[in-house]
Amino acid sequence: MRPITLAGFDRKFASDADPWSTFSNRDEAVKRCAILHAIGPGPSGRVLEVAAGNGSNSAAIAPRALRLDATEATVTGTALVAKALGNNPRARALTLAVPGRWPRPRYDVAVVAEVLYYLRGRDMARTARDLAAALRPGGVLVLAHHRVDYPDFAQHAGRLQHAFLLATRRRWQVRVVRRTGRWVVLSCRRATRKQDRDVVPVQTAKRGR
Repeated sequence: MRPITLAGFDRKFASDADPWSTFSNRDEAVKRCAILHAIGPGPSGRVLEVAAGNGSNSAAIAPRALRLDATEATVTGTALVAKALGNNPRARALTLAVPGRWPRPRYDVAVVAEVLYYLRGRDMARTARDLAAALRPGGVLVLAHHRVDYPDFAQHAGRLQHAFLLATRRRWQVRVVRRTGRWVVLSCRRATRKQDRDVVPVQTAKRGR
């Protein structure tokens, strides 16, 4: 595999505002519905979206949030996210490459979609710990990623989401919201401080639809 760089992502967004057809592709729409189902009906309080891309998910997440911080590592992508969010006063697009410092110290919901396999192992582990520290006990982490590899990944997809949860060093109640042959969406509820004293970092709940 030959990992894509941030400059490579920026060039993609500069030449095509929707290089993966995330706004128009039916499969992407199904995945987006699964992400929203994982978040819950809302309204959720403070929501963090990591690697928002061109904002196709951001626009759908925003109505579920009292405050949405949609972060994107590329400048061109951030502009696309801002356009997708429109004039929503409760949502903002921010340029942030991970690992990095989150815009707020605490969040109720975090959405991490289609980004983990673009990160090197060490960067993913640090991002996992930072995110777990920022998510309030009882908060929800939504993970949505491909199950198959693509040539521009830095890591194999496989069980990457499970590895990410283990790297947080926290305990989670995990529910499979939707799984297809190509991707899977997980809803992961952060353990309370009392539950965090247990040594088992991940618990898998009954599979969803």
